Amino acid sequence: MSEARSGTSAPTVLRMILGRRLQDMRLAAGASLEDAAKALRVKTLTIRRLEKAEVALKPLYVEKLLETFGAGRQEIDEFVDLAEQANRPGWWHSYRDAVPGWFTAYVSLETGAKTLRTYEPQYVTGLLQTPDYARAVLRGGLPHGSEEEVERRVELRLRRQSLLDRGDAPTLWVVMEEAVLHRVVGGPEVMREQLDRLLELSELPHVSLDIVPFSAGAHVGACAPFTYFRFEEPELPDIVYSELLSASVYLDQRADVVSHLEAHTRMALLTSSEASRALLDRMRKEYAS
Repeated sequence: MSEARSGTSAPTVLRMILGRRLQDMRLAAGASLEDAAKALRVKTLTIRRLEKAEVALKPLYVEKLLETFGAGRQEIDEFVDLAEQANRPGWWHSYRDAVPGWFTAYVSLETGAKTLRTYEPQYVTGLLQTPDYARAVLRGGLPHGSEEEVERRVELRLRRQSLLDRGDAPTLWVVMEEAVLHRVVGGPEVMREQLDRLLELSELPHVSLDIVPFSAGAHVGACAPFTYFRFEEPELPDIVYSELLSASVYLDQRADVVSHLEAHTRMALLTSSEASRALLDRMRKEYAS
């Protein structure tokens, strides 16, 4: 079995890798879903969910399946050890009181990704937000939330940003609409600090920031915000996450992923890093006046 990067792969990502490997081993052994289900005395749906990483990988299930597929003892022990790692909760598990359950998968994918591409039409993307900007955005989105709930979400958002400081930090490519810079979130001082932060982060070698100007007019990406994830592990497909008012959707079908990737690229071509920095600097001066 090829090596899994369990030290850096987030639990959800590692579980996806192992699910794919289980499927590959089953197919290589010439076993059907029914054969695997019979070995565990479960329904075929359970095997499908294991292979798609929709449920935890129970060590006893994993061991029995690998024995059925003819794996050796060392390979079984290594796989079971990785399955146990994949079942451990990520650091964000302690924030489950502050965020909806469907968002925890996003944090796991974000933590394990090699490349992130985001499109934001309304607000500065979360990984680049200052504490005061994040606080203002979250308060606006949680009109009935308590101060404690808002602060917990701010804390989570800031902790997510630490991935940009890692030695193996992912490449982050952000495309935002110019409207983001004109939307006064938290007041002029908060906006000025936020634009300073964007200018600072845009100088990092692994961060790219493109701002689509109003002059671009109508374009292909004028839609809901989305994030594209690419992983180093060859077992994993590219994934796109798009957020709605009260839920989210994860897309891994190639046609869906490619359409979002092409939209992101086309939007970036409507501007340049130099023009984006000039726009940031001009808007910063307006908020300082």
